Amino acid sequence: MNGDVVTRRWARSPRCVGLARAELRKALADWDLASIEDVAALVLSELLTNAVVHAHVSPGRKIQTCFRRHEVDGVRIAVDDAYEGLPVRRAPGGEGGRGLVLVDGLADSWGVSDRAGAGKSVWAVLSAPGGKGRA
Repeated sequence: MNGDVVTRRWARSPRCVGLARAELRKALADWDLASIEDVAALVLSELLTNAVVHAHVSPGRKIQTCFRRHEVDGVRIAVDDAYEGLPVRRAPGGEGGRGLVLVDGLADSWGVSDRAGAGKSVWAVLSAPGGKGRA
């Protein structure tokens, strides 16, 4: 870990989701942000699972997570992959499609950004209850 930023690369495998959650929990504990640990882990799980399931990229391409301390009381979670397709927020119902609805309800903000090279970065910002990012 490098101060206020933790970046890791993962093989596109369902196993990486649990490993990434453990890295996030460690970072949040180090930043005294345990109060948002459960919500942040859920948001990360949704974003990373989307990348694992939907990012159809060449074998060997990695998914990157970046956890960055955001202001005093929050975290910015980003999941980068090399797939050009954008995530689609669908109405709940049927199989799948609820992840981004959940992220939208839990995060202060979220979005999709370009990144250096191919693909995109899907990110979310969360703040501790009563913090600057929360009403």
